[in-house]
Amino acid sequence: MLVLVAPGQGAQTPGFLTPWLELPGAADRVAAWSDAIGLDLLHYGTQADADAIRDTAVAQPLLVAAGLLSAAALGDINPGAVAGHSVGEITAAAFAGVLDDTAALGLVRKRGLAMADAAAVTETGMAALLGGDLETSLAHLEKLGLTPANINGAGQIVAAGTLEQLAALAEDKPEGVRKVIPLKVAGAFHTRHMAPAVETLATAAAALSPADPKIPYVSNRDGETVASGAEVLERLVGQVANPVRWDLCMETFKELGVTALVEVCPGGTLTGLAKRALPGVATLALKTPDDLDAARALLAEHAGA
Repeated sequence: MLVLVAPGQGAQTPGFLTPWLELPGAADRVAAWSDAIGLDLLHYGTQADADAIRDTAVAQPLLVAAGLLSAAALGDINPGAVAGHSVGEITAAAFAGVLDDTAALGLVRKRGLAMADAAAVTETGMAALLGGDLETSLAHLEKLGLTPANINGAGQIVAAGTLEQLAALAEDKPEGVRKVIPLKVAGAFHTRHMAPAVETLATAAAALSPADPKIPYVSNRDGETVASGAEVLERLVGQVANPVRWDLCMETFKELGVTALVEVCPGGTLTGLAKRALPGVATLALKTPDDLDAARALLAEHAGA
């Protein structure tokens, strides 16, 4: 059984969309999406520098567009389940047929703008903790006033809070943690700092007409599969200010009998976690179109299995 997954914010790098736009019809498709949401995805995916694409209002639509474009390049596929990390959940909702591509991009554009506004209230950020014991790290973060915004499994937690709190964490790591790595994001996502964005996103979601998932959709809230399109949207709204439980998503993949995992562009983060947490599961990250043939072979072998 193959799971198709979509990465979250921080996976973007300057120019990462460039090779994908060489595929037939890709540039026209991205140009149409750009017009629909009022954001020049072509520019930001090819020419903008790291600071420009770190902007939440830019990064989130760009990531969803890249995920949709790279998945479409695979052709007709039949994954056993889909999931996304943070903003990647919107990409996954499109994979599952809950939203069409234009609706997904319209929603993520509003999400990115609302979260950018919330992040502007206080200087906040996020940092990944590598290694250490989960309970020890959680207690240490609580002592510093930080939130475990992502519990990713495979020995990785992402802490979020003010820049002062993150600086204190860098100076005082939890026992057993090997490294604290600042992330390329512009706010403390999935924490109370994002509460102002929830109402805005709820209003945007209320205007949509979701379909029920055609493929099992695994939610960041608790790793559970969600069968209702309306509930998928409700969870997408609430998840903005609540922790991502990717560890529980991977537990669900195990229960479903996962044998392979493909991560859409810009892939790498989630396959890295899967290699550590899901031993024996074949993994592939779509970084450039050169990876498509290998991904199609993996799909042919594992999809529907």
